Parts: sequence; structure tokens; C-alpha cells
Amino acid sequence: MDRRSFNRRVLLGSAAVATSLSVAPEAISADGPAKTAPAGGEVKRIKLYAEKLADGQMGYGLEKGKATVPGPLIELNEGDTLHIEFENTMDVAVSLHVHGLDYEITSDGTKLNRSHVEPGGTRTYTWRTHAPGRRKDGTWRAGSAGYWHYHDHVVGTDHGTQGLQKGLFGPVIVRRKGDVLPDRTHTVVFNDMLINNRPPHSGPNFEATVGDRVEFVVITHGEFYHTFHMHGHRWADNRTGMLTGPDDPSQVIDNKITGPADSFGFQVIAGEGVGAGAWMYHCHVQSHSDMGMVGLFLVKKPDGTIPGYDPHEHEGDHAEHDAPERDEREHGH
Repeated sequence: MDRRSFNRRVLLGSAAVATSLSVAPEAISADGPAKTAPAGGEVKRIKLYAEKLADGQMGYGLEKGKATVPGPLIELNEGDTLHIEFENTMDVAVSLHVHGLDYEITSDGTKLNRSHVEPGGTRTYTWRTHAPGRRKDGTWRAGSAGYWHYHDHVVGTDHGTQGLQKGLFGPVIVRRKGDVLPDRTHTVVFNDMLINNRPPHSGPNFEATVGDRVEFVVITHGEFYHTFHMHGHRWADNRTGMLTGPDDPSQVIDNKITGPADSFGFQVIAGEGVGAGAWMYHCHVQSHSDMGMVGLFLVKKPDGTIPGYDPHEHEGDHAEHDAPERDEREHGH
């Protein structure tokens, strides 16, 4: 089954399993014409589960027994509505709270308004998105497009502090009609001094081939401010991470300050202007990087080799090809 059929089966509510929700057509590699997001306006339904994991963490998943940290990528287009049938398989109350999207109070996901889910219970959360437009009073209303995230808001405290610590979070992307689609999407979550809740100095690493259009979603949770820095690659500091043309005033950066509950995203062409290599990404707060907040963007040559990189020296690291279900969405060609 190709990736496009795979994602369509998830959207139609079949028994197919996926790690992301996509309503966008597949992208092709950056050496051909870029695919773009269509107009939204569809109503979608998925099932999502909250589960305890064997290592003591907690996660969200699209199938029982398949929860991950971070949770699955949910991707929509402006104008879409998403109904999430949410089941709590744990022995503690849990919820689903989203940033950046529209929802009624019954889908807020807190105990303060009783929109959480007790152990063994289910609840349908509804998230809506909208395109930009002018209000009746003449002012401009921004659209929903952006790099957002969802998380628990009740485990441990009324603010979900323990749930966030244990891994109950995941990425959301809302596309605007015409947004360029990537070949693949990766999620990086700075959570206190860990990346994606993995042990210090253990990745995650992400792989690509020179010329691939690769998208990163960066989310921060916990108690600390960090800076996200990527070696050898740059992006525009705006909604999409891409310049719209030669006169776009957006600053081009390779380092961005990010604090608790912040999220942003960007696309890069792997190895553009710099070639293949084991390109580091890390928190640029020096003590944080020294404590292990670091991973690698492994950009391969077409023959699969990576100059100067010996995988045997990094056997403790976790490349995403070893566990792609955790936080990678790959767009088929």
C-alpha cells in the first residue's frame, strides 16, 4: 500500500494504522516542482488513545498499544474540522488540550470545566480551523495556519504538569492553501533537559538525502528557556519558515529562543549549499548542550554515505529510521 492510500484510510476511519493525520497530497523532492496544500473545508474523524508506556512514560497513539513520545503528528488545512474520539486507557484522568485552533469549552481539556476523561472513559474533542478574513467591524482576523501542539492538562495537577513530564504531548500543523509541502516532517520537543524525553546524549537523530525538503516542528515544555540551533541550515523567522520572495523582510536565522509552550516550524533543503554530513542540532544554552540536549541531522549523499560520520561511534544514539513511528511523518513520492 502506498503512503497516500495509507493516510486516506486513516482519514476515512478504517482500521489502518498511521502515525500522523494528513489531509494534504504528497510532496515530491525539492529537485522538481513543489507540491502545495489544497484548500480546506473537510470534516475528519480519528481515534486517539492515552496510554502508559513500559518505561514509565505516557503517550498518545492512533491505535491501542502504539502510543509514542511525542504523540502522532496531526496535520490539517485551514477550514478543516477534526473530531477526535479520545479514549483513556490509563488508571488516572487525562485530557487533550490544543494550542492555536478553535474549539468550544467542552473541548478545552481541563478539569476546571469538566472536559477531561476519567480512567477507562471516552470523549469526543472537536477542533476547528479557519482561513484568514475580515471581521464585520473591518479588522483583520488571522487564520489558523501555523505550527501548533496538543498536550494533557490534568495528569498530576490541574495544569497537567506530570503528564507533560511523562510525554503526553504532540505536534499539530495547519496548512494554508498554497503552502509548500515537505518530503518529510520531524518533531523536536525540548522538555526540561531532554529532547523527546530520551536520555541525555541519545538523539534523536533524523535522516535525509541531499536535496530532500525536510520540515521540523519544534516544541518546548517544562521549566526552562532554550535556544534551538541547527548547523549548516537556515530558515526564515515567519509562519512557514520560508521566504515568499526577494522582498520578504523576514529575518533568516539558524538559532531561535523558545520557552515553555512555544512552538514553531520551518523547512530546509537538506544539505543545500553545504552538502552531506552529520549536522548537529542542539540547545545553544551552553550548559544545556553540555548536559546532552543535542542530536544529529544526518544528511546522506545519493549513495547513502555520510562524510566524516562513523555510525559505530554513535551506537547509543537513536536514528529515526530505527523507530519511525515515534515522531516522523514521511510524505511518499
